[in-house]
Amino acid sequence: MIVRIMGEGQVKLDDAHFTELNKLDDELLAEMESGDAEGFRRTLTALLEAVRRLGERLPDDALEPSDLILPAPGATLEEVRGMLGDDGLIPG
Repeated sequence: MIVRIMGEGQVKLDDAHFTELNKLDDELLAEMESGDAEGFRRTLTALLEAVRRLGERLPDDALEPSDLILPAPGATLEEVRGMLGDDGLIPG
């Protein structure tokens, strides 16, 4: 799967990592729903770090179709709420 981190580029991940990433996405969604800005920031950082750690960054000139688009590291809870609605970052 190809994941785009807004403002950073694309990362290629093996589909085997979907479960781990989905768990973080579920936590992030719960924090968004409860308005827990501190938890949101912590979990978004963990999600982005997991994608970077588990995946292989594609060259900047690569333009692959992205399966997932994740917010930039500095995105606020309100910005991400506006992007997602109630669906979460990773479709289940």
